[in-house]
Amino acid sequence: MKKTKFYSVHEKLGAKIVDFAGYQMPVQYSSIIAEHKAVRTSVGVFDVSHMGEIFIRGDRALDFVQHITVNDASVLINGRVQYSAMSYPDGGIVDDLLVYRINEKEFMLVVNASNKDKDFAWMKENNQFGVDIIDESDEYSLLAVQGPNSKNVVEKICDKQLDLEYYYFFFAKIAGIDMIVSRTGYTGELGYELYFKGGEAEAVKVWNALFEAGKDFGIQPVGLGARDSLRLEMGFCLYGNDIDQTTNTLEAGLGWITKLKKSEFIAKDVLLKAKEDGLKRKLIPLVSDEKAFPRHGYDLSVDGKVVGHITSGTVSPILDKAIALGYVDSQYCKEGNKINFVIRGKEIPAVVTKLPFVKN
Repeated sequence: MKKTKFYSVHEKLGAKIVDFAGYQMPVQYSSIIAEHKAVRTSVGVFDVSHMGEIFIRGDRALDFVQHITVNDASVLINGRVQYSAMSYPDGGIVDDLLVYRINEKEFMLVVNASNKDKDFAWMKENNQFGVDIIDESDEYSLLAVQGPNSKNVVEKICDKQLDLEYYYFFFAKIAGIDMIVSRTGYTGELGYELYFKGGEAEAVKVWNALFEAGKDFGIQPVGLGARDSLRLEMGFCLYGNDIDQTTNTLEAGLGWITKLKKSEFIAKDVLLKAKEDGLKRKLIPLVSDEKAFPRHGYDLSVDGKVVGHITSGTVSPILDKAIALGYVDSQYCKEGNKINFVIRGKEIPAVVTKLPFVKN
């Protein structure tokens, strides 16, 4: 198992460490609910250095990115970020990812930790454009600073004003260290990602500078547990749960990033046909007022008949209600429809709702 350059910090803070995507990562420090609420109300810091950073460089970098992703990267300008996905020829999802346009000949693709090696191999396999594909994941540390007070904290130690719009990035120095600073986030709150190179000394320096700057705001370290509950309250997909190689972007509710009018890309024909034929199932959000804990893999039923399954579920720390995402047969997808969680043989009533579960 690999360790991020913040591992010694996590140990000192008494974090509960788990094996995740080939890394030893903190799942929680105090409690998942306390960390979750810190991000919703003030500011929290996540070590997400396990994510993958793959650089595409060359004269045809844009052509390559257009070919392997479903979104339209041609609309990007320098300093812009885009949420996208890669598909297999049958429409199944290779991974969801972020596309950073550094310039017309260089892009950074940020991929999920558990898929990094698979994604890198997939990119190389589909490189008909003579571009250089370089995995620099091990060189980068990555912190996500999230919450309504994140700007107040980061701006204190940044050499630029943080006037970034959503899904933009720039190069700056934070705590005197060169980095890529972006504003994307997977919590639904204001937040920034800090990508930088260097050893443990540099990593610890940035961490300490953030926590010193955030002292007045009650800044908290946050683990993977709260990261998951925060993203679920927003209805954001998690690879391996809500999307994988057996699902396509349209049925996963990612039609908004699937640009079927752009020129050829992998699986375009298959996705076009799926849309024309009508989707057989869809990923929907469900909420229940009952005391229940819906979990990945549980069945969903209507009138005793199984009509789908839960892909992600929890009790929302903000709503104090059971929330879940799940695939169901298309005929049951309408907002307001009643669908049951099947938990240990018992049907728990839930209702199809609108995303996000928690509205800011």
